[in-house]
Amino acid sequence: MNQSAGDRAVVLGGSIAGTFSARVLSEFYREVIVVDRDRVVSVNRPRRGTPHAGHAHGLHARGCLILEELFPNLLRDMLHAKLPVGDLGEQRWYFNARPFRSTRTGLPSVTAQRPVLEEYFRDKVAALPNVTFLERTDVLGFLSTPDGRQVTGVRLRSTAADAGSAFNLDADLLLDATGRGSRTPVWLEELGYERPVEQRMAIGLAYTTRLYRRRPDMLNGTQFINCIASREFPRGAFFGQVDRKTCIVSLTGILGDHPPTDPGGFLAFARSLPVADVYEQIRHAEPLSNPVCFRFPASVRRHYERLPRLPERLLVLGDAVCSLNPNYSQGMTVAAMEVMALRRRLSRGTPSTIAFMRDVGRIVDQPWFISTTNDLKYNGMAGHRGLTARMGNAYVTRLHHAAAKDPAVTNALMRVAGLIDRPTALMRPRVLLGAMRPQKPGTGPVE
Repeated sequence: MNQSAGDRAVVLGGSIAGTFSARVLSEFYREVIVVDRDRVVSVNRPRRGTPHAGHAHGLHARGCLILEELFPNLLRDMLHAKLPVGDLGEQRWYFNARPFRSTRTGLPSVTAQRPVLEEYFRDKVAALPNVTFLERTDVLGFLSTPDGRQVTGVRLRSTAADAGSAFNLDADLLLDATGRGSRTPVWLEELGYERPVEQRMAIGLAYTTRLYRRRPDMLNGTQFINCIASREFPRGAFFGQVDRKTCIVSLTGILGDHPPTDPGGFLAFARSLPVADVYEQIRHAEPLSNPVCFRFPASVRRHYERLPRLPERLLVLGDAVCSLNPNYSQGMTVAAMEVMALRRRLSRGTPSTIAFMRDVGRIVDQPWFISTTNDLKYNGMAGHRGLTARMGNAYVTRLHHAAAKDPAVTNALMRVAGLIDRPTALMRPRVLLGAMRPQKPGTGPVE
């Protein structure tokens, strides 16, 4: 360990992003305190602060590779616990009712339920000798120097039944990982700073999810089925293993076309998908839960990297900066990428707030571009469709069709979706050749 950056770092939020941050900060600070309004340690079920946690999640590719470094033996531990781990390209992917050609990519995919993953990571971090979780505690605001140029701590209040009055907690570094409900823009304004510009992509997305008892014949040896929503078929579904006894089905609809929460309506929505696989797998399956809906009205990005000044010793990452359309399973991986940028900065001393927020901005650029540009393909989606977006979506649609026959195209798509490669990798000659091959009438991209 190189605990040279300071005495105490305080992380606001015991989220995935907050937990990853605490793991990295433990290498550089003598004490790390993680503050959360919920009870979070050894919790393996959805909680008040994470209403989306009961729905399908994926930890894909780049995120897995990063977390194997922070949490050695991650994939081995998942396999030992009989949690689903597989190759991203060997699963059953569908686009416009056509299956992608299966191929081994070497890219890992973990589809355990998110609360199980959170418990694994959080318990590992909580076991570190210099990390403490301060649970059931509300954040009331920042503390700063008289001129507001540097954050010096945070004001807190316990929500426990025997709680006393509010109290101050000093910090050499304060990191906000409280998610999309972050109050940092408000507290910055109170200190005399500008709020970050906020960019929104209204998508009106909803997930409705149900758990089923897994039968031996389900999925035919694969880990999951992913029916990708498209312009022609904007309803989607993920059906996969979450443990050896349980499968999850998350149905998705956008722009108010939300999957119902009554059992009959849930099945009817599954039957309406362009791929019969999901409906056929669950029509006679034993449900283990009632359908539950989670609404995600908009993707939101706060452009901290554009602010001309910020107080020192304050950092923000995770969904508090950018809350991405969960259909693309980018959130956990983006958080992992951001904490590695934090690690690099800390190895050179206490990071400049503006420099780090510019790092985060550069990391977010790619997943934000992928998700928002792709969302513009849907009819009725509000937003400017420039030439880049229109040509990009038409080209990716060709790639999706080509992936039905060409494993090289499948591999390229998986590497970009997994945030291993940049979108420009889809223009490499081998991939371009696959996309440009003549397609049968009626199978090409719709302009």
